[in-house]
Amino acid sequence: MKRREFIGGLAGAAAWPLVARAQKPERMRRIGVLMDLAADDTEGILRSTSFLHGLREAGWIDGSTARIDIRWGGADSNAIRKHAEELVALEPEVILAGGSSTVMAFQMVNTAIPIVFANVVDPVGSGMVESLAKPGGNITGFTRWGEYGTSGKWLELIKEIAAFLRRVAILRDPSIASGSGQLGAIQSVAPSLGIESRPYGLRNPEEIERDLGAFAREPNGGLIVPGSGLAVVHRDLIVTLAARHRLPAVYFQRFFVASGGLVSYGPNFLEQYRQAAGYVDRVLRGEKPGNMPVLAPTRYELAVNLKTAKALGLTIPPAVLARADEVME
Repeated sequence: MKRREFIGGLAGAAAWPLVARAQKPERMRRIGVLMDLAADDTEGILRSTSFLHGLREAGWIDGSTARIDIRWGGADSNAIRKHAEELVALEPEVILAGGSSTVMAFQMVNTAIPIVFANVVDPVGSGMVESLAKPGGNITGFTRWGEYGTSGKWLELIKEIAAFLRRVAILRDPSIASGSGQLGAIQSVAPSLGIESRPYGLRNPEEIERDLGAFAREPNGGLIVPGSGLAVVHRDLIVTLAARHRLPAVYFQRFFVASGGLVSYGPNFLEQYRQAAGYVDRVLRGEKPGNMPVLAPTRYELAVNLKTAKALGLTIPPAVLARADEVME
């Protein structure tokens, strides 16, 4: 399914018929939701809407068959921890945790409430689950990548578009366990492509602006933005700086491209949140998270922004356009 069609479907969600797989429960069930984005973040709104629609498809309607409490943490770790404590105090029967930072916050609270996560990169390496096939404990969900090797495709893609590249800046969050895996996959591919890779942090806007400005003083540079919550929070700044410094850039999600980024390659997160609703439904109907396997994306989307390519003086190769799921002009 093309993303445009998917989002269009979300917009009309209120008019869709409800499909309940079971009779209306005798009591209202309680569901907690903690998102790692701000309440006014467009991408966060789309993700939560996708999740809520998935619940409606299963018969769980806020205020009717379920009470759904949503909290938004943004990039503030203290706020995320506070909201995690608030949600646990409400004693929901199951919690949706959007992003690695929210899962870790619930682990710090030490709750036994079932948790379904979405958009987590390395749940095994982060200690969230024992294994993908048999998570054990009270946590399961949907991982962002099937394997770290996928991260190397970002470098291959940007090199295919900008053959002159000799250096790439990798803008990553060093505080998350998945950051090392993604970085390692990119660096393992770099020598075969004749590219020098330089990792930089993105803890705050000042650091991002300083590091990218210094990197761009040398020629033949490009940019890779792997997946992280901080990259999403600072996405407008990153896209602006890439354009200012004329750095061909590849991102892990298409909403960067919609904001003016050059190209992206990654899974459909909106679909993942809809699927997470299915896992929440199964928990409410009696299944244990520890017996439900962590699922990885089976399909990745390629998005290209032709207007940005033109501004950078680049011509997107026909082979790339032929593979693209979405071409923005």
